[in-house]
Amino acid sequence: QVQLVESGGGLVQAGGSLRLSCAASGRTFSSYVMGWFRQAPGKERVLVAGISWSGGSIYYADSVKGRFTISRDNAKKLVYLQMNSLKPEDTAVYYCAAQPMSTMRTMTDIKGYDYWGQGTQVTVSS
Repeated sequence: QVQLVESGGGLVQAGGSLRLSCAASGRTFSSYVMGWFRQAPGKERVLVAGISWSGGSIYYADSVKGRFTISRDNAKKLVYLQMNSLKPEDTAVYYCAAQPMSTMRTMTDIKGYDYWGQGTQVTVSS
């Protein structure tokens, strides 16, 4: 089992940067695919970026490609989301989530993520 705690959210002006961190507990962190999702008011929760256990496979939503970077440090049980050139439409609650390697679902399938953090608010002002 994995427990996840996000940090690093806040208020930033358009064009600015933030780095989100997700701290995980549990002995098998390195065996999980990790994802960053976001949910804006009135909208569905969507995958922003995902990273395989080794970091060798990475996914980005088209809306964040070239601006966001996901990374992980398995030794420290941390996952990061570096967000640059932020836009007002990036405003949302950002969630860290873990997908067991044993799942038969793909990295982009939200149903494959069994563990979720509490979320951190990111607000980008224009």
